[in-house]
Amino acid sequence: MIDVNKLKVGVTFTEEGIPYRVMKYDFTKMGRGHATIKVKARNLFSGSIETKGYISGNMVEDILLDKRHLQYLYKDDEKAFFMDPSTFEQVEIPLTVLADDVLYLVEGEKSWVLFWDEKILGVEVPTSVIMKIAETEPGARGNTVSNVLKPAKTLSGLTVMVPLFISEGDTIKINTETGEYTGRAN
Repeated sequence: MIDVNKLKVGVTFTEEGIPYRVMKYDFTKMGRGHATIKVKARNLFSGSIETKGYISGNMVEDILLDKRHLQYLYKDDEKAFFMDPSTFEQVEIPLTVLADDVLYLVEGEKSWVLFWDEKILGVEVPTSVIMKIAETEPGARGNTVSNVLKPAKTLSGLTVMVPLFISEGDTIKINTETGEYTGRAN
């Protein structure tokens, strides 16, 4: 059991047999009353996002996840395919389990896949990823007075707003928590 005060971003816990991963943590203390903790957590079975409220001092059940370093191969309309580099065993993960995390995966790169009792719960996405721009419009000359952004699509299908000087073939760094452009990658 873990105290709800320790439910920081990325911590996994279970409630009524359903595993959750914390996406956002908010602590509120008002006057004489108890402190309340609100967490936005992803249901790791269904992929839905739920808001849960707790009173400070309550406990939730901690779960230990098994992490395996697997290579991301490709995805189709329903599943993403991973391979264990040591045994060459392939693992299929439904896209409903991965949700938006699949947009931050780069083909050929290794990712941490989360297992709980041999059931796949998803992937652990780093806080930032480096991706290549597949398509974007050329920047219009003279639009440099303010911070003007344009849409750009990465090889994984993710659309990100980038500055005008970014062109097709450039590699950029993306914050996976916000989905925003953070800079050029070398």
